[in-house]
Amino acid sequence: MSVACLDLAGLFDESRRRPYSDHVSQLDHALQCATQARRDRADDEAVVAALLHDVGHLLTPDDVEAPGRHHGSAAALALRPYVPLRVAWLIEHHVVAKRYLVTVDPRYAASLSPVSRRSLVAQGACLAPDEASVLETHPWFGDAVRLRRWDDAAKQPGLTCDPLIEYAPLLERWLGPQRWTAGKGIDR
Repeated sequence: MSVACLDLAGLFDESRRRPYSDHVSQLDHALQCATQARRDRADDEAVVAALLHDVGHLLTPDDVEAPGRHHGSAAALALRPYVPLRVAWLIEHHVVAKRYLVTVDPRYAASLSPVSRRSLVAQGACLAPDEASVLETHPWFGDAVRLRRWDDAAKQPGLTCDPLIEYAPLLERWLGPQRWTAGKGIDR
């Protein structure tokens, strides 16, 4: 079985018309997040996680956010058979990292966008102290927090980023061939 049947390129093309917030599409948000990762000289796994972190919204657009059942876990579940374990873990835990940051830094909660504030409530808000402790000891914890910060910064209307096609080598390394059809909006 190949992930190409998920047609991530097609999902992303469709997402450019689907709003992420009032001013940024799902595709713009994904590209901005991956751009943040590249600017921070993240490795390929972290860049792919940044690009794909919200694919769960595209795969299950009507899914209800809830503790333990959120777009990060939906994306990780779909991608886990194809990407390195670290990529899937980071995608799943970018939501938990938001909850962690709200737990340990009250100023962080105030800095969240309206979209992130609304989803935070549904996702479970603050972590319990034991949940935060377990997360802090995970070897990829720092990367999950970095992904969360990139996610938070990736909501700027009109920001110029590389087109999705620039990520083709990374996506196809783990996910197999994609349909990069010219004119779909993913090549510019």
